[in-house]
Amino acid sequence: MSSAFDAIIIGAGIMGCSTAFQLAQRGLKVAVLEKDFVASGGSGKSSAIIRQHYSNELTARMALYSLRVFQDFETRVGGESGFTTVGFVVAVAARDRLGLEANMAMQRRIGIHTELVSPQDLRQLMPGLFVEDLVVAAYEPESGYADPYLTVNSYAQAARRLGASFFQQTPVTDVRFESGRVTGVDTPQGSFAAPIVINATGAWSSRVARLAGIDLPVNACRVQVALFRRPDGQEAPHPVIGDFIHALYFRPETGDLTLTGLIDPSEAEAIVDPDAFNEQVDTAFILDVGERLIARYPAMEASESAGGYASLYAITPDWHPIVDEVPAHSGHFICAGFSGHGFKLGPAVGLMMADLATGVSNPLFAPQLFSLDRFAKGLPIKGQYEYSIVG
Repeated sequence: MSSAFDAIIIGAGIMGCSTAFQLAQRGLKVAVLEKDFVASGGSGKSSAIIRQHYSNELTARMALYSLRVFQDFETRVGGESGFTTVGFVVAVAARDRLGLEANMAMQRRIGIHTELVSPQDLRQLMPGLFVEDLVVAAYEPESGYADPYLTVNSYAQAARRLGASFFQQTPVTDVRFESGRVTGVDTPQGSFAAPIVINATGAWSSRVARLAGIDLPVNACRVQVALFRRPDGQEAPHPVIGDFIHALYFRPETGDLTLTGLIDPSEAEAIVDPDAFNEQVDTAFILDVGERLIARYPAMEASESAGGYASLYAITPDWHPIVDEVPAHSGHFICAGFSGHGFKLGPAVGLMMADLATGVSNPLFAPQLFSLDRFAKGLPIKGQYEYSIVG
């Protein structure tokens, strides 16, 4: 079998499916090749928190754009995303107050609705929250969380309606070039030809990049999530909390559950084989994250563990993605390495990637910040604050 397309996307996670949707909207004949099935990788197990709290203006603008898509998902994409507005709180230590306020000023300037709230305000937002160690916090009333599996599959269905073709259980075994230009890919099911090939394979992106002769600084890292059943009297959904004092995030989940995970740079050290890693949550992790949760949300001391799972982040050295044409002018693109905070940017990244691949001269989101050569030049992306790795 040999099939010709205008663009081939490798990987059917949030980035691949969002990009397929954008390219198909522009009339391109798109093929999405996925070694397993849609949303089978990290996207489908994302905590799917939709927040806008970034310190780089580009990522903050991308987060705002993406929020607007989630808020009007049925109209702008079609299908369901499960987006639920519960608000998002950023709690930091007193030493980080000035950094927090500076970031919020930038966010307000570009149109993000964020408020500086006192500990007393937080008690109103979430009566069960422990706030005695807080001075101020940031609050985004429009933010919340989505259903990752629904979202990615809705993007895939929308792309299909526009003519995109999806080939599941179709791993790519080679990326072909001729005279410095990409010409297509090979798979066990046959060859696919296209002048545009996009590697959007997340935790597998380094492996796929090697097929094109590219050394990509992206590691597949194991991360864990624990679930706790809220006790009697605490059944009501609560805001999403980013607690940088305890290096913890938590959000409500269906079934009176609270979903929890860590905000911890050491997760970059848990490098694994993305095809062979422990997908079960560790008991030690449940105990650790449970103690941190109780410290911020004392009522959860009466909660019950509802298990959890392990998934994958695709982590770069500076925790920011690579969105670039590599080699230059080759038609071969990288869209990977989002380091655990990419899901919320998915709608914007699809637009960015489609603009880059089709040569739009004045894109809404210019990708130069995310170039691959920043690492070789010693110019990693740095957040404007020190209290976490969230960008």
